[in-house]
Amino acid sequence: MLDYLLYSLITVSLGGIGYCLLALRTVSEGNEALVERLGKFHRKLSPGLHLVTPLFDTIVVEDTNREKVLDVPPQNTITKDNVSLRVDAVVYWQIIDLEKTFYVVEDIQHAIENLVLTTLRSEIGRLDLEDTYAARDSLNKTLLRQLDEATSNWGVKITRVEVQELQPTPAVMESLEKERAAKSKKRAEVTEAEGLVESIEKISNALDRSSTRKQVLNFLLAQRYVEANEKIGTSTNSKILFMDPGDLNEAMVNLIGDDVDPPPPNN
Repeated sequence: MLDYLLYSLITVSLGGIGYCLLALRTVSEGNEALVERLGKFHRKLSPGLHLVTPLFDTIVVEDTNREKVLDVPPQNTITKDNVSLRVDAVVYWQIIDLEKTFYVVEDIQHAIENLVLTTLRSEIGRLDLEDTYAARDSLNKTLLRQLDEATSNWGVKITRVEVQELQPTPAVMESLEKERAAKSKKRAEVTEAEGLVESIEKISNALDRSSTRKQVLNFLLAQRYVEANEKIGTSTNSKILFMDPGDLNEAMVNLIGDDVDPPPPNN
């Protein structure tokens, strides 16, 4: 009889210990947990030690209410002027109602990421390429406002949005470089032409005041003739033309005037 009581006591004690081990649950600081009883939401657990009913109660989720960071991968967007722009962003968010977050949205991070991408494409599509570089701050504020409104029913709070990269795609960059190079070349040609005009005006003014006008013009013509021959000789794309020096001298005289001696013939 004594042995039976002792055995029963040990069994009850072990059962009680096992029950306590199964029933006691700890929620870490900064976290919350949701308990379901027989498949239905029962209660929310705050940080600390809690007792749940084994076999009937189940902790279905435990998550933090601290701020989280979601790094949205780079995505291609199209600006208002039809330029492909690569954009990525970082979103700071936190759970404020775990019950809504768990039961309303299946995958909260994936849902936020898709919402960020959709909003980014929409906002970038309202701007020209040049405007996007100066609109980073306004983009951040617009995204924050729209995302916070859209996620209010999800039990989360969007605390900050930062657009990190606004970069044209490689093909667009190459096209922009060609455009910049063309503009730079055009400016250089205009500058060179203006310099040539100014130089001609100065030479003309100097010749009008010079008593050696004839000799100076002869020298300049000869210098230009030699430079032209050198360029033809060094250019890989040039064709060599053989001209009668006498014809060339006559053409120069007719172009400049009778007061100018023809340049010396090329030997």
